[in-house]
Formats: sequence, C-alpha cells, structure tokens
Amino acid sequence: MNELAVTVLGHDRPGIIADVTSALAELGGNLEDSSMTLLRGHFAMTLVVDVPVSSDVVEKRLAHLVERGLRVSVLPLPADDVVAAEGAGFILSVHGADRPGIVSALTGVIASVGGNITDLTTRLAGGLYVLIAEVALPADVDLLALNEQIADTAATLGVGANLRPADSELL
Repeated sequence: MNELAVTVLGHDRPGIIADVTSALAELGGNLEDSSMTLLRGHFAMTLVVDVPVSSDVVEKRLAHLVERGLRVSVLPLPADDVVAAEGAGFILSVHGADRPGIVSALTGVIASVGGNITDLTTRLAGGLYVLIAEVALPADVDLLALNEQIADTAATLGVGANLRPADSELL
C-alpha cells in the first residue's frame, strides 16, 4: 500500500468531493485523513489516502478533474515522516477587526511554547475577523503565562482571544 497526499483546488462546483473520492475508491484507496473547505468560492481539499497503486496511477485517474479546471497534485508520503501531535488539546479563538498579522502573531505565541497548531480556520465576515485553531500544548506549559502572552498579543492587535481546553467529546 502507498500513502499519498492528494490535493484538489479550484473554483467550486457540486460533485467535486464525490468525483475525487469515488475515483480513489475505484482504485482501492482508503481515506485516512481529510480536510475540505470553501474559500471565497474556491474549493480546497487535502487528503491522505492509502492506496494499492502508485502515485502516477492515481494522478492519471484524477486527470479528468484537471480537464475540468481543477488543480490536482498527488505526492507520496514517506512512512517515517508520520509525527503525531502530542500534548493536551486546546481551542484558541480570536475575533475582532481585520488587519494583517493576526494569524502570524498569535500562532507565533503558541509556537514559542512548543505548541502545535493541528487545525486552523479563519473567516472574514464584513469587517469581523474570526480565527479558530485546535492546539496541542506540551504538558509542562505554564498556562497562566501563556494566556497572559495571548492576551497581550491580542490587545496589541486590537482583537479578543481566548484559549480554553478542548472538549474531547467534540473532537
């Protein structure tokens, strides 16, 4: 079996997910991880699939998507590169007026204590910017100090921010 990363990007239309996943299923592929979303009318999909054929075969099978205006990439994933995010799960939420640097500043605070962002979504609705991130923090992180750093950084940016434990039943 080959573990592959498959990405599909392009203008949204109904049926993209069905087209991609049915082609992978026909090849005997099993979806292991996936993320699919719309970004201002554009579809973005990233999949990790375990499939009994080569990346070239998968790429040829998905070629019809390229003919329909989508960008497709298929990359082999080396087995030794798998690193699971370790640490306690938290949710970082940020909201406020949009401005450059919000994501880089607040994710920088998380990275400075060895935290790992495992999922991140942002949305701009009118002038309101919203960021929601799933974060894995090392067990030895001083949560009080980290919350102070987040609050200070958020205040500098003119946004509100909150770090709270993730509800494991929801994740």
